[in-house]
Amino acid sequence: MTEEKKFEDIDPKELKIEFAPGCFDQFEGTQEELDELMEELTRMLKSGELQEKARPIDFENPTDEDLDAIEHLMELGENLEKRNLQ
Repeated sequence: MTEEKKFEDIDPKELKIEFAPGCFDQFEGTQEELDELMEELTRMLKSGELQEKARPIDFENPTDEDLDAIEHLMELGENLEKRNLQ
């Protein structure tokens, strides 16, 4: 039987970050700022800092902060569905 790993127990070297098409459609800034943001997220992933700052979302008994995050994720999903990528 395979033991399920918790996110915080995964070696950052095993992780890879992929930016979905359209994930930054709502970003308001320059291309340079977007590039810096993507580099910072990648750096945080490789250093393990992203894992340290991550927190689980409780879908069964969500806090107000959880509900905001869930709503934001749902909006992102809806925006991706509306995109007509070729």
